[in-house]
Amino acid sequence: MAETTFTAEPNRHDATTVSLIDAPLPAVYKAYTDADLYSQWWAPPELTVRVDRFEPVTGGSWRIVNVDADGNEYAFRGVFHEVSPERIVQTWEFEAMPGHVSLETVTFEEVDGKTKVTSHTVCQSIEDRDGLKDSGMEAHAPVGMNQLEKVAQSL
Repeated sequence: MAETTFTAEPNRHDATTVSLIDAPLPAVYKAYTDADLYSQWWAPPELTVRVDRFEPVTGGSWRIVNVDADGNEYAFRGVFHEVSPERIVQTWEFEAMPGHVSLETVTFEEVDGKTKVTSHTVCQSIEDRDGLKDSGMEAHAPVGMNQLEKVAQSL
């Protein structure tokens, strides 16, 4: 299982997730940039993921919808500002809360045959960051990273 920590210090606009994934960097990067693979690990297992748009290139955009067992949809969207095997920078916006955009920088680093994935998210306000944390992100981060590890290991 991936070793994952989630840090969201009080009174700050940012949160950081750090995971050590037991898979090589090229496989982890592919799981981040291939829509079919991304949809396998991105959401909690009780949700279905629908990828409406996924253009992981600098200047590309994305829109992903999570669907729960009752058919409720939770849509997210953003723009890729930078995409490279070392780093992905993108915006995130939960469509139910328009105007609350965060900026996420994900870095990939090889560590003894494993991949260290660091995701640093900066929100527009402390309240937005607290909303992110309280939405289940703290609990979901280790679950998502374990799912990512399984997908990357399967490649």
